[in-house]
Amino acid sequence: MSERPLILITNDDGYAAKGLRVLMECAADYGDVVVMAPDRNASGLSHSFTSGRPLRVNDIERREGVVAYSCDGTPVDCVKLAIEHFCSRKPAVVLSGINHGSNSSVNVLYSGTMGAVIEASTYGFNAIGFSLTDHAKDANFDYCVPYIRQILSTTLANGLPEGVSLNVNFPIGQINGLRVCHEAKAHWADSFEHRVDPYGRSYWWLTGRFICDDDNPDTDERALAEGYASVVPTQPDYTSYEALPLLKKIYGVDR
Repeated sequence: MSERPLILITNDDGYAAKGLRVLMECAADYGDVVVMAPDRNASGLSHSFTSGRPLRVNDIERREGVVAYSCDGTPVDCVKLAIEHFCSRKPAVVLSGINHGSNSSVNVLYSGTMGAVIEASTYGFNAIGFSLTDHAKDANFDYCVPYIRQILSTTLANGLPEGVSLNVNFPIGQINGLRVCHEAKAHWADSFEHRVDPYGRSYWWLTGRFICDDDNPDTDERALAEGYASVVPTQPDYTSYEALPLLKKIYGVDR
């Protein structure tokens, strides 16, 4: 490894995902790359980590400027393990993705992609999650690449505010530009369908509809709908600071 910036990459779709490969190739132009990705699809694991069993790591690829490993843990496990044992020096930035599927709005709560990003930010690292609103295994990431390069180079040059990471989502196809915005207020109307397998055994299958009635023009959902990539500054602090004065008044406390 040289003394170029070190870039740590993970994802939640697994090391074989096309989006990860695209992100690796983008990042390799800007620094030395260490990849630590799940050895299988780990979507929807949010900020979960592994306890009660060992983690195992396999070498996947070694070439000039790039070292890649797979891990049988979660995306958060990948970040924690790589930073402690597989990075020769402090990463200049931690990247996650490119996810096959949107992580906009409320989806950030469930996302393993963003779980890894938020974990990295708790260590004090610059961290960015990238997602494309296309679940296809062979999704076309070509339109995303110029914007990934722009965001990555800008972050390497300027860093991010302390405790802040970026949640970047791309629409499918031609992209009109970037918008820095906030999460749309939305929810999933989940439903479990009762089904019967070929052996006559009952099981339940999660389905659902994404519902967004937020008509604010400055949301990520609006940006994506209008063909822009959404860039949302994200932080691990869930505190509602606006509610603090009211709650202090209600409970009769001053601190």
